[in-house]
Amino acid sequence: MIPILDLIPQRPPFVLVDAFVAEEDYSVFRVPADHVLVYDGVLSESGLVENIAQTAAARAGYLCIKEGRPVPIGYIGAVQQLDIFELPAVGEEIRTTITVKHQVFNSTSVTGTAYWKDKVIGSCEMKIFIV
Repeated sequence: MIPILDLIPQRPPFVLVDAFVAEEDYSVFRVPADHVLVYDGVLSESGLVENIAQTAAARAGYLCIKEGRPVPIGYIGAVQQLDIFELPAVGEEIRTTITVKHQVFNSTSVTGTAYWKDKVIGSCEMKIFIV
């Protein structure tokens, strides 16, 4: 497994993915008590959205490394159809999946879904631009 910091441009204290399982396009993240996006013992809404974005970044980074290309930097262009049903508590592990809807030039549209114990806790569509 490739170390997560080799796959994404984010650095501590803003990392919201512990590992990326490339064979199945999902990430895992255990919510630490001291994370900057944890408030009142739970990961914030913005933390959950950023976890989805970093999962997409990890997927892109993995594919680039596999193809011998440098890991790109991307930017979120839009977040749509955001649904947050529950926020994960400190110590809980979430699993986040990414499905690529379509890709045109440097723009990728994905659907991300975050799970806690096989229960959907959040999802959204994102448009990501790679530079």
